[in-house]
Amino acid sequence: MLFLTVLCTSLTYSQDVSGTVSDANGPLPGASILVKGTTNGAQTDFDGKFTIKNVGSNAVLVFSYIGLKTQELNVAGKSTVNVVLKEDSAELKEVVIIGYGSVRKKDATGAIDQISSKKFDNVASPSPAQLLRGKVAGVQVTQSSGEPGGAISIRVRGNTSVRSGNGPLIVIDGVPLDGGNVSAGGDGLLGGSTPRNPLNFVNQNDIESMTVLKDASSTAIYGARGANGVIVITTKKGKSAEPELAYSTSVQFSKIAGDFGVMTADQFVAAGGDDQKSRSYDWKKAVLRSGITKNHDLSFSKSTDNSNTRLSLSATDTDGIVRNTGIGKYTASLYNSNDFFGGALKVETRLVYAGIKDQTTLISNDAGFIGNIIGSALYWNPTSPIYNTDGSYNVISNTFLNPVQLLNSYTDYTNTSKLFGSVAATYKINSNFSYKFLFGIENSTSTRKSQLLPTMDIQGPQFQATDPADNTVKRGTAFISTQNKFNRTFEHTLNYNKEFNENFVFDALAGYSFYEYNYDGFGVSAKGFNIDQLNLINNMEGALSREYRVPSSGRNKVDLQSYFARVNATIFKKLLLTGTVRIDGSSKFGENNKYGTFPSLGVGYKVIEAKSGLVNDVKIRGSYGITGNQEFAPNSAISAGQFGLNGTPVTVNNANPDLKWETTTSSGVGVDFELINNRLTGSVDYYNKNTTDLIFPNQPDGSQPGTYFPRLLNAKGNLINKGFEVSLNYKVIDSGDFTWDVSGNASFNSNKFTNFAGFIQTGGLNGQGLSGAYAQIITNDRPLYSYNLYEWRGYDANGMSIYADAAGNDTGLGTAAKKILDKQPLPKVNVGFSTNVTYKNFDAGASFYGALGHYIYNNTTNAYFFKGSFLGGRNTTLEAATSPQAQGDPNSPSTKYLEKGDFLRLGNLTFGYTFSGNIIERFKIKSARLFVNGSNLFIITKYSGTDPEVDTDKSLNGVPSAGMEYLSYPREKSLGLGLNVTF
Repeated sequence: MLFLTVLCTSLTYSQDVSGTVSDANGPLPGASILVKGTTNGAQTDFDGKFTIKNVGSNAVLVFSYIGLKTQELNVAGKSTVNVVLKEDSAELKEVVIIGYGSVRKKDATGAIDQISSKKFDNVASPSPAQLLRGKVAGVQVTQSSGEPGGAISIRVRGNTSVRSGNGPLIVIDGVPLDGGNVSAGGDGLLGGSTPRNPLNFVNQNDIESMTVLKDASSTAIYGARGANGVIVITTKKGKSAEPELAYSTSVQFSKIAGDFGVMTADQFVAAGGDDQKSRSYDWKKAVLRSGITKNHDLSFSKSTDNSNTRLSLSATDTDGIVRNTGIGKYTASLYNSNDFFGGALKVETRLVYAGIKDQTTLISNDAGFIGNIIGSALYWNPTSPIYNTDGSYNVISNTFLNPVQLLNSYTDYTNTSKLFGSVAATYKINSNFSYKFLFGIENSTSTRKSQLLPTMDIQGPQFQATDPADNTVKRGTAFISTQNKFNRTFEHTLNYNKEFNENFVFDALAGYSFYEYNYDGFGVSAKGFNIDQLNLINNMEGALSREYRVPSSGRNKVDLQSYFARVNATIFKKLLLTGTVRIDGSSKFGENNKYGTFPSLGVGYKVIEAKSGLVNDVKIRGSYGITGNQEFAPNSAISAGQFGLNGTPVTVNNANPDLKWETTTSSGVGVDFELINNRLTGSVDYYNKNTTDLIFPNQPDGSQPGTYFPRLLNAKGNLINKGFEVSLNYKVIDSGDFTWDVSGNASFNSNKFTNFAGFIQTGGLNGQGLSGAYAQIITNDRPLYSYNLYEWRGYDANGMSIYADAAGNDTGLGTAAKKILDKQPLPKVNVGFSTNVTYKNFDAGASFYGALGHYIYNNTTNAYFFKGSFLGGRNTTLEAATSPQAQGDPNSPSTKYLEKGDFLRLGNLTFGYTFSGNIIERFKIKSARLFVNGSNLFIITKYSGTDPEVDTDKSLNGVPSAGMEYLSYPREKSLGLGLNVTF
């Protein structure tokens, strides 16, 4: 017996086991190694190396890493064990990036969706934001107009605010992005500049993945900036151990997608219009053109055991479909990482520089009824020539503007440069603890210059001045503005993770963050020049006859100090727990509410886990939490900005020491599932969001002498969003040479404003007889931006409009009653569908998206297309020209101009071919793909305007509108060709 005991002991001695864990691309830092059946384990360092003490000679080691197949290996008495883990495609695609980390989709307790570069690398898109359109349930992406580089609205699970921002926080490689207008703006005498897309500086080919965090369990880590959801963008790194050079180029040709429906010259004459005998005018040819976008992208990357580098350069140039509009963009990006001290320290650098030149004209800046290129082009008599016989412009009057003269007399350029990036250092204290420091920077400088030549005569005192020397009228305007933004982020995080045994895995995060926002802006304008063709901007001071507007300037600074923590636990491989808390202190808040606390709790349970069969995985989850919204103007809580107004000192803002963030309390439940041998995957979610402490302007109360502007306060009221989401992905065929997959999503959202006394008007209208008119109202127990209009019922025998009075009887406009309608501009349903097919070297893909259940107010028709305009010599639609409407019928905000906005659009269509064999081997090319791409090729809708996916800014008193269309930049459809080559 003693002999057997000694023999067994000698056969099961303990030892230290070391080795390296790698994948196809090299060593893996952070891989987990566990002695099976025990709590004894370790994690690999930055070089993929590990050491485990006291390992039995016959012990089995379990190697695991997110996205790779778990592997078990018997030590068999060896002291060195090296393992190469293979990709687990089913697992890899489910790794999602979250705030300050990553997690397997199967282990997430929050509502999270991610799209990777594989989904959009072969798609030409003018903006990274549009890559999400129709791809993620609960996310609505709306391009406000078709203008190149123009603003894009993103909403995650509806609108959570009335007056503050509703856009999600965007985080790029751990650095929060300022979502405000990055380009210089201001009022250039012909309307404010068009807001620009803050993601214009991002090169789509640099993006590795985009993750949308939708519920409080995932967004509470961002506290007072998480109420509107969070989009986390992760950029690419080097992947191959061999140096890799990639080049892509594409060209897109575009033209107008819709039409305003105005009459041709022959139709105009047949309807009884004034025939001036010319047939040369076509509004499309006068102000539109075929657009073109040229793109070039070059990248170099390399990855080694202790370093990683990727460098990219891109150039994009777009000529818009409206003449004298476009955008040019040049970017350079760098990622570099290096390991030091045997892999204990990792230093990462990310930098992006972009130079952007915008050329805009008088369209989307909402210049009013006079001075808009599209409006002038639409109402121009189609039988009237643009030019006189001597080559001069045909000028009718200073209120009936020649569209080509207006287009060629106005210039508006904005030059913007931006530097964005970070430096991060991660130190691995031991196998469980790591510390990370991150410094992020966002610096942008922008200058806008616009001018209207003196040869352009437009009615209005803002366009002319009287020369005191000879009492003559001088015209022409010039405007210049500058904007500088400098933002810094400092973050310290401490991570702890430990796999105690197979039944309990735990990780924790604690951190401190400081964010600083700085803004400086300046603008000045002048009018009345005695020169005609010189650059008016450079002659502001030299003009003998001039009137200056009071120069404007502004400076803002915002500090945000934060403490945060998160704990994740997996118990018995079934129960998932996530607890998060963040404390934010903001300089925007009043003295009595400097800090806010934002907690959340997420719970998940894996009901079923099976490798094969009809039901493979089912996980149920639920979350509850509180997030905030601090997207209101800086300095709103303090008494600030005293200046002289008519010689009297004035306070531009009343102090409010109690001002704080808007609070959104969210709850939700969901189910994630994989069925039919993992071929069908999807999720179903229900959510309820309740926003309180809503911020509104308060009218002056008279308690402070000299009060001029109102202050902001947190008013009583609840904005409630409830919704249901479903996402499905199905592998129809997966048989080597032939693959086919389809995916779709649908989201249903309803909102209501409750517990609010009073009402707020918005949706201001432009047009003859519409001064001071509005179309929307925010009031109790109604959806946000409900339409408040006269009910139009047709015409009487005299051609005058018939409306409904308060009792529902027919009446004229003088006794008509406005009615709050059960119709809203925000879609009740958003849908998306996409499909991809590959056969050998061929590939094809298509994506659709749409919206249902909403209405659009067509302010363009309201302002321009009516019988009186036609009888006054202006062009209009055939329907308006031949209607029984009397010339004296007054214009009004009514249901006549309210239309259903339902649509389904083919967003993108792509066909490609990947070369192989001798063709590419001869040139030492790794891969080459030629593709044809089309965007916005068709749409199904009953909306009579140019496009139902429009959102002209028609705000009133700082309260935004929704679903309004007014002379917006037309949307385009495009077709292009591209080539991707990798060496």
